[in-house]
Amino acid sequence: ERGTLEVGAELVRQGHGSVVISEGGRLVAELEREGSEHLAWDIGRKRLATLRWIPRLRRYLRATRPDILHLRSRLPAWIGYLAWRGLPPGERPRLVTTVHGPYSVNRYSAVMTRGERVIAVSGMIRDYLLTGYPEIDPRRITVIHRGVDRRRFPHGFRPDPGWLEAWRQQYPQLQDRYLITLPARLTRWKGQEQLIGIIGELRRRGIPAAGLLVGGAHPRKRAYEEELRQKLAQAGLERHIVLTGQRSDLREIMAVSSVVLSLSTQPEAFGRTTIEALSLGIPVAGYDHGGVAEQLAALLPEGRVAVDDPRAMTDLLQRWYPRLPPVPASHEFTLQRMLGQTLDLYQRLAAMPAGS
Repeated sequence: ERGTLEVGAELVRQGHGSVVISEGGRLVAELEREGSEHLAWDIGRKRLATLRWIPRLRRYLRATRPDILHLRSRLPAWIGYLAWRGLPPGERPRLVTTVHGPYSVNRYSAVMTRGERVIAVSGMIRDYLLTGYPEIDPRRITVIHRGVDRRRFPHGFRPDPGWLEAWRQQYPQLQDRYLITLPARLTRWKGQEQLIGIIGELRRRGIPAAGLLVGGAHPRKRAYEEELRQKLAQAGLERHIVLTGQRSDLREIMAVSSVVLSLSTQPEAFGRTTIEALSLGIPVAGYDHGGVAEQLAALLPEGRVAVDDPRAMTDLLQRWYPRLPPVPASHEFTLQRMLGQTLDLYQRLAAMPAGS
């Protein structure tokens, strides 16, 4: 959703039109403030009635003649693709899809490969597409990494004094600690239980480590949150590991952290929080797979750890404790680069003759 806003705002800034079709949500007001038009159509509802949007969308495309139709989620992509395919070739906009994650490989997910150009958000996603859908022409795939806004996440950023004072008052037990943060929603494959073991082992080795689990739990995951609290109590770590819940100040939290972790046992398609932390100049240690591995290979290779090896992660964090590794001040995973590559793809595709 955030990427949709970012591309829409850039299109408007460059004098183009931007229309987003979705059921709506909390980001619509921001989308419209930045100049995009929003059509509140419930094309993502998994019910038979959703098929009614196919002829309506086809009529809309015929009436407005957009240059690009960009599909970004599977069920809306089916509605968009079927509407697009029902138009005469000469009346069709150019079709772009973006694959944001490694969906189950099946006919339902295959719609995301139907774009005339397919954007993969990392090299890992490109490999997933070529392996899962060998019939796809590799020339149709373009890797465009998601990007971070360096203005919001500048290297060396420090929170303002008011925020720092409020943080100290809320969590006095975290002051002057080796603060290790895992930003992730509470779910088993994200590695929260591993963090508990890592902090416990670091403390047994005499390192004054403290942990932060930053992220909320889905209503269906409340039992897992309670399970984590019980594990903290059993390990005697209630004062040394904090579950913050969902926070709107993750940038500030990462900026006061010593290290940010990625402990996902399944590969992340990209890993937005890891590149945000690296942009701030905060070292990241993560399991060596997915988009996180690509970021670390480019910016902090020593932060890569064998997948699902918490002991190796603990050893690395112990080595880093006396002196944290420096993080380069510049990198290629920027918002402006992502926007430039996306709009360049749009323009090159729109300029091509129909059917090419």
